[in-house]
Amino acid sequence: MKSRSPSTLRPLLLLFFASPLLASAAKLGETCSADGECDAGLRCDGCDGQPGVCVRIKPYDPRSKGKDLPFNEYSWLTTHNSFALSGAKSDTGAALITFTNQQDSITSQLNNGVRGLMLDMYDFQNDIWLCHSFGGQCYNYTAFQPAVNVLKEIKTFLEANPKEVITIFIEDYVKSTNGLGKVFNASGLMKYWFPVEEMPKNGSDWPLLSKMIDQNHRLLVFTSIASKEASEGIAYEWNYVVENQYGNEGMNSTSCPSRSESSPMNSKSKSLVLMNYFPTNPSPKTACAVNSAPLLGMLKICHDLSADRWANFIAVDFYMKGDAAEAVDVANGHMVCGCDNIAYCKANATFGTCEVPPPMPSPTSPASSSPVDASDASASGRLSKFFKMVAIAAILLLEFSSY
Repeated sequence: MKSRSPSTLRPLLLLFFASPLLASAAKLGETCSADGECDAGLRCDGCDGQPGVCVRIKPYDPRSKGKDLPFNEYSWLTTHNSFALSGAKSDTGAALITFTNQQDSITSQLNNGVRGLMLDMYDFQNDIWLCHSFGGQCYNYTAFQPAVNVLKEIKTFLEANPKEVITIFIEDYVKSTNGLGKVFNASGLMKYWFPVEEMPKNGSDWPLLSKMIDQNHRLLVFTSIASKEASEGIAYEWNYVVENQYGNEGMNSTSCPSRSESSPMNSKSKSLVLMNYFPTNPSPKTACAVNSAPLLGMLKICHDLSADRWANFIAVDFYMKGDAAEAVDVANGHMVCGCDNIAYCKANATFGTCEVPPPMPSPTSPASSSPVDASDASASGRLSKFFKMVAIAAILLLEFSSY
């Protein structure tokens, strides 16, 4: 067999060494121009005209570290007005004239790790509809779709994912007798219902997450109408949850005020903490910046002002913009293992045992409180790509110098 000459082998060696550098997918924090350029589990997103950066699609599963904790010792990504999708058309046939807050369907949100859903429910057309409206009334131009459609999406997800738990927060404008009960019965979700009589009172711990799953109590539903806890068996949210102010008033970088219906944020008589962080007027153009360093800063501020409790639910607009998943990972890291991020937790290790040293303590300013903010991630990504290109250039120089 005839041997190959060195000049024939050199291009093959060049291809062998250079192709992994050219073909490798961009890692977390590296720059990108399309989702397909990012590694598995990542998507490409950029803020305010900056180059795209590969960010996580969904939070880490906090149970992956082997801990079995009460439900109130985990944090869950939550979408504000989960049903109000950009580009959606009303099932009434009318054009929608109302704000939108999310980009993708409920099913997609759940597949991306969202576990808290905020739904506005109204009496409309002799049924219960999801509307983003005003004055307690639903109109053709503010009505998205019948609520049962979305509830059936949730049922399908729970059926396909028997280890998952979902929480629904209802902004409740339903006045028809047993209206909510009827729509939940029609959806088939009642078999997953967490009974209100078993919900912990006076700030005590919730059951272990594993116990809730074993008992198939995998759907928590809260209403904003107090009387429905007795009349329909639907938990009144603020009997169990403290919640900060929503909208612009709740985005103060030095405070975490409770909304008017809630007990003070530092009240330990309620064992769940809901943190809202979204502006009064939602905008996908500003959501990326809002859901980055400022969100992480507010998470720390609300922790400090909520009796040193991390948020169990982190509610945002346009959750796919920015890095809302990072905020959930930070909260879970502190609650599950005492680390600055769930990614640093060692599986089945003692509390406070981390894979890497925690970052330096964050400043109190939301604008700079992220351990790795978007600009840092972008810079590190550009640097990584630079070194890849340097390596390829070196190989090319060696090749041409040999001729």
